[in-house]
Amino acid sequence: MVICMAIITTKHWKETQKVAALLASEVRGVETTHALVIALNGELGAGKTTFTQGFCRAFGVRENVTSPTFVLMKTYQLRPVQNNRHFRHLVHIDCYRIEDAVELLHLGLDDILADPDAIVLIEWANRIKNILPDDAIVLELGHGEKPNERTIEIQVDITA
Repeated sequence: MVICMAIITTKHWKETQKVAALLASEVRGVETTHALVIALNGELGAGKTTFTQGFCRAFGVRENVTSPTFVLMKTYQLRPVQNNRHFRHLVHIDCYRIEDAVELLHLGLDDILADPDAIVLIEWANRIKNILPDDAIVLELGHGEKPNERTIEIQVDITA
């Protein structure tokens, strides 16, 4: 059963990053038997990378976070800090150029998804939804009514 937890409208990219930081603080202490997966869907310019930047910053990533459209995947090492003793790395994946999920399996995605020390943020996750864990947190990002507005719909499968 999929349940929509929230629909949030942001008026500026900074607000989108604040929402991401709030989600990061909520998942920071989650214990899992596999990677914690956050699936980001939405059309071009909907805020997927902006969201990822705010999420990464909340986990202490100081590098410039850009969408790995051409390299497909980028891994950031996480330092143990207060309220984050569990996750050791954050993997950012962009599936925009992916035509079949098998392409990512050849890059070791199955091992990444099995790693309980990993947080995985996947842009364009709908392109590989058949291999995502059932308990992935799914975000549908969209354009709002005004030019800078974005909508963020957070969905969680409570039966997973």
